[in-house]
Amino acid sequence: MSANSKVQKVFEQYPVGIQSKLLKLRQFILDTAIETAGVGKVEEALKWGEPSYIAKNGSTIRIGWKPSKPDQYAMYFICNTNLVDTFRDVYPDLFSYEGNRAIVFSENDEIPVVELKQCISLALTYHTRKHLPMLGM
Repeated sequence: MSANSKVQKVFEQYPVGIQSKLLKLRQFILDTAIETAGVGKVEEALKWGEPSYIAKNGSTIRIGWKPSKPDQYAMYFICNTNLVDTFRDVYPDLFSYEGNRAIVFSENDEIPVVELKQCISLALTYHTRKHLPMLGM
């Protein structure tokens, strides 16, 4: 995937410390797409002004930061999916969640990479399995 210049400009507008955290999330998404069978090409775009990642058989993943919560950043999922509910069932104490739409990270959090990549994989393949039970990742 080649970098999207509009998305790059958005990354450049984030505070430097947060920018590096969001770029790590971006890399986790891209690496997971390569590592996960059936994902195929991932498109990088802006949705709601935030970097977003779309796979043909997946549900969109967005990453972002809000000035109203300067020490937090998040990975957002489409709220009418069961993705975040599934993540919460499987990892109730590992991540912080915002309703049924996001995994939220504090600036100083150590990210559990293996588990986060499992969540990303489920999102990137969501449409191939949305009719199946999601538990037991």
